[in-house]
Amino acid sequence: MESTNFIYTFLEWLLSFDSRALILSASAIGAGLAMIAGIGPGVGQGYAAGKGAEAVAKNPDNKNNITMIMLLGAAVAETSGILSLVIALIFLYGNPLVNLEGASLIISASAIGAGFSMIAGIGPGIGQGYAAGKATEAVGKRPKLQSVIIRTMFLGQAVAQTTGIYALIISLVLMFANPLIKGY
Repeated sequence: MESTNFIYTFLEWLLSFDSRALILSASAIGAGLAMIAGIGPGVGQGYAAGKGAEAVAKNPDNKNNITMIMLLGAAVAETSGILSLVIALIFLYGNPLVNLEGASLIISASAIGAGFSMIAGIGPGIGQGYAAGKATEAVGKRPKLQSVIIRTMFLGQAVAQTTGIYALIISLVLMFANPLIKGY
């Protein structure tokens, strides 16, 4: 019972703030949460770079091709970080939630939810970096198969990005076409 009273007291306190300030505060939290997705690309790109260094050490004559594969793969692995950056920048500079009328608590929770959803970009970043690392390693071992390896890497990375795209869609829906607000 005490926890229920605390929740009601907290919600009353939260709703005592100006609704615009509440929504802007939640949007700032959402922007920060969205950027957590940058962990995935960082891990994935680090893995790709490590595999690139390892491949060059084993096959220094093919260093240019190995480095190119590593850089291409690592660039694709950055996609989910870029998508998260876009959501954070929308919150900071073009926030569509600020001027909405209605339930400020729902709007604020939607801002935080939009940021949370972008955390799903961690997986694609790691997965795409892993694909880039393995492709880099493979080109180091079998340089004559480079074109087949690159195509396979890009196909795998495209499939790996789907959860990052799903997260982006949910964030955009919460920000621009929120069905929770329309029913209120």
